[in-house]
Amino acid sequence: MRALRFFEFGDPSKLSLVDLPDPRADPTTAVVRILAASVNPSDVKNVAGQMEGTVLPRVPGRDFSGVVEDGPREWLGAAVWGTGGEIGFSEDGTHAERIAFPIAALAKRPANLEHEVAATVGVSFIIAWLGAIEYAALREGETVAVIGVGGAVGGAVVQIARARGCKVIGVDRGERPLPPAGELIDAFVSSEGDIAAQVKALTEGKGAEVVFDTVGGVMFEAALRSLRHRGRLVEISATGKRRVDFDLIDFYHNESRMFGADTRKLDAVASARILSSLAPGFEDGSYQSPTIARAYTLADGAGAYEAVARGTRGRVVLTMA
Repeated sequence: MRALRFFEFGDPSKLSLVDLPDPRADPTTAVVRILAASVNPSDVKNVAGQMEGTVLPRVPGRDFSGVVEDGPREWLGAAVWGTGGEIGFSEDGTHAERIAFPIAALAKRPANLEHEVAATVGVSFIIAWLGAIEYAALREGETVAVIGVGGAVGGAVVQIARARGCKVIGVDRGERPLPPAGELIDAFVSSEGDIAAQVKALTEGKGAEVVFDTVGGVMFEAALRSLRHRGRLVEISATGKRRVDFDLIDFYHNESRMFGADTRKLDAVASARILSSLAPGFEDGSYQSPTIARAYTLADGAGAYEAVARGTRGRVVLTMA
């Protein structure tokens, strides 16, 4: 099979298209023929050596959509999607024509999603669900401020929050985000101003019950100050700086709560559980597919990585044909 592989850390030029032995099925593992796989910012960081625990040489890639080619009879030919904690880091990933995947982690792809679209859902929607639903426990009628609303995770949080009956304030640089997030948010706040003041102005001076900060680092203090009394803050990144400062007295007076969420702590089986929870929302139209900026062939995988590294409005996808 053909696969992208890197033997040392660096920019996307370190990726090579190589031929590797096809994986084989066994009593616990199926072989999935990958038809499409997205390129996440974390994939670019992985190749650059900015992610912990990566073992070289490695086939990168986290999310995929494809067809079961070998394994249990009841799964043969099934259209599936998936992702998983160490896939692409300490285990070979999805930027290849095939992958050995745990049978227990097989999850049927929503029938109304094409493979290219289904491949963009994994990491972004799973971290959004994990942080917003399982940790912050979003409730109907609450206000959610999403920092980094223009990104893939931010857009997923918007959809999940709106499906829960929440009001959503989107925060980002520049212009309003692309659909579907841009059409679903109730208000847009520029991150170039005083974020907390703007969020509180939109919430009768109270702040948001939940702030989902997809940026972290340089945005952390503003995110924390945007919470109302007993608000919940979700952090998933540390852009710009790893260590942050905040007023501990203000924190406990406000009775704030903070959650860290990390998809790499979820293996493929745990990720499949969340994908199965998300599937009905895609099937009934509650969730819309992310906007795809461009699809690249596997042979032009380095170009796809370069596009993500530059920053794109929309998702970047690899197709294996």
